Amino acid sequence: MTQAETAPRLWIRDPLAILAEGAGGGIVVQGSRIVERVPAGARPAIPVDETFEAGRHVVIPGLVNTHHHFFQTLTRAHPLAINKPLFPWLKALYTVWHRLTPEAFRLASRLAYTELLLSGCTTAGDHHYLFPKGLEASVDIQVEEAREVGIRAHVTRGSMSLSERDGGLPPDSLVQDDDTILSDSERVLGMFHDTRPGAMVQIGLAPCSPFNVTKRLMRESAALAERHDCRLHTHLGETLDEDAYCLAAFGQRPVDYLEEVGWMNPRTWLAHGIHFNDDEVARLGRAGVGVCHCPTSNMTLASGRCRTCELEAAGSPIGLGVDGSASNDNSNLIEGVRHALMLNRLTYGAEAVTHLDALRWATEGSARCLGRSDIGRIAEGREADLALFTLDELRFSGAHDPLAALVLCGAYRADRVMVAGRWRVLDGHPLGIETGRLREDHTRLALDLFGGA
Repeated sequence: MTQAETAPRLWIRDPLAILAEGAGGGIVVQGSRIVERVPAGARPAIPVDETFEAGRHVVIPGLVNTHHHFFQTLTRAHPLAINKPLFPWLKALYTVWHRLTPEAFRLASRLAYTELLLSGCTTAGDHHYLFPKGLEASVDIQVEEAREVGIRAHVTRGSMSLSERDGGLPPDSLVQDDDTILSDSERVLGMFHDTRPGAMVQIGLAPCSPFNVTKRLMRESAALAERHDCRLHTHLGETLDEDAYCLAAFGQRPVDYLEEVGWMNPRTWLAHGIHFNDDEVARLGRAGVGVCHCPTSNMTLASGRCRTCELEAAGSPIGLGVDGSASNDNSNLIEGVRHALMLNRLTYGAEAVTHLDALRWATEGSARCLGRSDIGRIAEGREADLALFTLDELRFSGAHDPLAALVLCGAYRADRVMVAGRWRVLDGHPLGIETGRLREDHTRLALDLFGGA
């Protein structure tokens, strides 16, 4: 028998509510996987070794974050950048981001992983594209920190290769040449990318956006992704300024650019995807290109509204992301679920988008964006990634539908979180992480490196 088959079985029993069919009596977890859904009023069909009474808890699949920039936790609410749209916001923060150090980046990653975990997120995606001198091992740091925190990670090796002198936005100090980027991309894929079901770490390739990378880098990244069976990620269609840039620089709109460089395929998922016309929505859907909806960031920067319903109807997987913590300004994915519901109801109408749609985007939809069928749902054979919330706070008093209450009443912090069958958050506290010390160290470095700029 395998180690998984001899592992103890845990019955998470009789939850207050659970986002799964036929599981009113809870679920049984063995090893890293869910092995049984228990109907309401029934007992498990297989013997169990332990029982957790979940009568106070609303159980949902662990949330899956598909877009973030961990380093930006160090420049939240920065006076140079607040109250600006995307391009001026970027140009302002480029003037300070070159000061990022390995120590600061490690703390930023640890803090972002911890924040996400506490919000019920069990798979944390990050898009790291900033490689000033001395920070060449950024991906290695993020993998180490994910393993330390115990969260599942999808780290994308981002990049910028067009600086201001080449017609791009970032300064010279923040870009690398294409050959350096491609070489390191191959290195981190060889070291860390795990394509097996249940993988705790996967790597994607993520040239930052059309306005700061070369077409060569986009094409060769696509070829590298094909060889290593990994995902492709980039910002696209976030602002009207991006449309104007692509028309001026390439003579084409962003989706045409994406097709020209060989990215119109199911390996690709895009961040934001706001400014697509009807034809582009249909083309993206036919190609199976995923879109990460970032409602909080889109509202903060006033970038626009993602056409979630049209994209999903066309065939594009829709996921959710918190985006960078300088354009959100936090890393709370369950809060992002609520924002997704509110913004999309404002766009499509009160009956068109439900709390279950928003939760589905943050779980199964996000998993599809990452190309994973082993997470995102509570079902036999899936990974035991779970977020358990209580409704004990005043904000939930009087709530009648527990699952709807999570979203409508504004759940903010999970009481328990399980990743791959192991508890990582208990009673609202992350195991093995001293959050007070983490906050002190992170704040000190944020002020030392970026304060007074």
